[in-house]
Amino acid sequence: MLARIALAGLAALLLASALVPVSKPSSRSPWLGPVEGPLATAGKAGAADEPYDEDIALYEEAIDRIGKGENYYDFIVPLQRARDYPVNPGLAVRLPTLAYLDAWLGTPGQIVAALALMLGIVAAWWRRFGEEGVSPRLRRLATATVFVGASLGLNRHYFPLHELWAGGLIALSFGLHRIGANGRGGKWSAAFCAAALALAIREHALPFVLLMAATALWYRNWREAAAWAALVTVFFAALSVHLSLVSRDVLPSDPHSAPWLVVRGLSGWLGNVVQASNLRWLPHFLAGPAVVLMTFGWLGFKGRAGLFGFLLSAGYGLAFMLAGRWDNFYWGAMIAPAMFAGIVFAPRALSQLAAAARARTRAPAPPSN
Repeated sequence: MLARIALAGLAALLLASALVPVSKPSSRSPWLGPVEGPLATAGKAGAADEPYDEDIALYEEAIDRIGKGENYYDFIVPLQRARDYPVNPGLAVRLPTLAYLDAWLGTPGQIVAALALMLGIVAAWWRRFGEEGVSPRLRRLATATVFVGASLGLNRHYFPLHELWAGGLIALSFGLHRIGANGRGGKWSAAFCAAALALAIREHALPFVLLMAATALWYRNWREAAAWAALVTVFFAALSVHLSLVSRDVLPSDPHSAPWLVVRGLSGWLGNVVQASNLRWLPHFLAGPAVVLMTFGWLGFKGRAGLFGFLLSAGYGLAFMLAGRWDNFYWGAMIAPAMFAGIVFAPRALSQLAAAARARTRAPAPPSN
């Protein structure tokens, strides 16, 4: 009975995902241009021909000023205020990690880092699919989808975006992680480092870290669970310092940010993932169902990692249904690179669910007395 209900629910979800909007009404994909309007770049040396998203322009100015020796917290609040960006609450001001890294790396270093991250993601998943016993054909297909998901990180225009790097690091961490049991058979040190950097760049990586901690606890990997718990503790301590430094320059007259809790429902989930990934090139009626199949498909990937992938994708999906405005579409880049491979295993998951539904239907009635 439950299998039949799940199958019917999945069919309804696929139909709905092909119909609900995945972009702001009367607007094109925000990746094809600025979200709120172009920022004038005329007269600037080396200015791009295409208009920049105002968010990217803000982050690039912060990177430039750090490169000139300024302290992030000395200018970031006045800078955001001057550009009509909210500074209240303090979470509206990004963590400084990526700005310092980008300033230190410079453009050539950022290109090398982006290429290394993408290749690392692809290599980690190629190895993982092999270790999990995925057939050679599916292994090639799944790795190809990983490449499609991670390749957006090579677009230099989006290097200042925190979600782009944090999402790539989450995909890398997931690919490197091996879930053990009772403290044996797991590998998590490299995954921990990648996740820690993702969390230092963008606080939206916290759900991934919490799921890692919960998974370690569930399988009684106490040492690993303690490490994830320590990371969360350090993160909240660092976030408190960040908010304290930001609050020094916040004025009583500074308006509060527009609410993030707007409950866009299915459009919030699908829109974020589609618009923040290479799915944006697909027609609406294909892109929406693809997100659903990517999420559900992880249940067709055998082993503990399959359930983890489903919970990760569905968890972020639920969060996007509840929180985030249309102009927060780029939040989807936090999870999109880690989702893509799920669609390769969707046929297996669907066949297993259909078989379970048929088995329930054909089950013989118990003998009567």
